[in-house]
Amino acid sequence: MEARHELRPARPGVLYPWLRRASWLESAIFSGLLVVWIAPGADGATAALGWAHGIGYLALLFGIFAGVLRHEVPFWLLAATFTPVGPLGSLVGFAVLDRRRGLTASRAV
Repeated sequence: MEARHELRPARPGVLYPWLRRASWLESAIFSGLLVVWIAPGADGATAALGWAHGIGYLALLFGIFAGVLRHEVPFWLLAATFTPVGPLGSLVGFAVLDRRRGLTASRAV
């Protein structure tokens, strides 16, 4: 009987470029939220970007989890996204993955 490898390595597939773009979008929303949160009197923008960040962050987490289940991204990318810096952790993770694959930022998308 041949042994089956359950923990096969992740290979980028259909979800990978979409997750990469979602990571950039969520990082931009998060950065914008930090800017308007610091600015005095921007309560409306803070609320709007706060909701966008909350929903977008959950969507990014679920998307990366789906990518882990489909073996398109490694599990550590999900862990990096759960860090306190959130979507910025996923950006660093995608940069590491692209570097390991030998892609530059212009060819990765």
